Amino acid sequence: MKKNQKVIFTFSLLLLLAFLFWPVSFPKNLQLKETLNSSPFSQVVIIFNSGGLGYTPLEKATDFAPIVLEIKNTLQEWGYNSLIVSYQRTENNFWGKIWGIREVLNSFKNQSQELAREIEWLVKNNPQTKIIITGLSNGGAFVEETFKDLSQEAKSSVYVIEAGVPFWQKIDQSSQNILRLNNGGKDSLAKGKIKTLIFSFLKAPFKLLISSLSREKISFSEAMRVPGHEYQWKEVSPEIISFLKVNLSQF
Repeated sequence: MKKNQKVIFTFSLLLLLAFLFWPVSFPKNLQLKETLNSSPFSQVVIIFNSGGLGYTPLEKATDFAPIVLEIKNTLQEWGYNSLIVSYQRTENNFWGKIWGIREVLNSFKNQSQELAREIEWLVKNNPQTKIIITGLSNGGAFVEETFKDLSQEAKSSVYVIEAGVPFWQKIDQSSQNILRLNNGGKDSLAKGKIKTLIFSFLKAPFKLLISSLSREKISFSEAMRVPGHEYQWKEVSPEIISFLKVNLSQF
């Protein structure tokens, strides 16, 4: 018994040390240079960020991708040529998720600077191009931090659309280039409705168990289903369209 306890303690300690100090490795999939070189000139580049730990690609992000695609469609209707670039913050594996959690707890200190450098390059080499960086939930917190890391010159060419940013995220109230969506104040996570969040958290394991018994695979975030944290284009489109009209008039 004592031997098993020592093994468990040792393993837990090593895991904790790896979590705290092991060099973080993130996917190198945001290849703006290669993407732009292989694509026609784009007046607008939309950088997509999923929620959660950020490993869901655009084609599988059923919660936020429809809104991003509608943004692209709206720009096309207005005569703007746009390109969506999907940014994957972590790999969909054990260590990828561990590093992703570490970055969330560290306010995306490493990753936001990396994306900011890519955007700085894009602004410098494509001065006529405007950039929209989008993100849902943790993805929204990530793009908030990324915008803070940009130079003042780059910020003038970058616009941010965030949805459901968690209430603990420190936000920059001074910038006019950021649109923050919270479903008209109904998003429990964005508004910090603690009792509602706790209740949703406690229900999640039971939903996971039921889904497992019915052979339906759902993620923990899907099981949690925070009230008001689901975004639909028909509900948020007035805010987004108004924001885009104001800023695109500066082209």
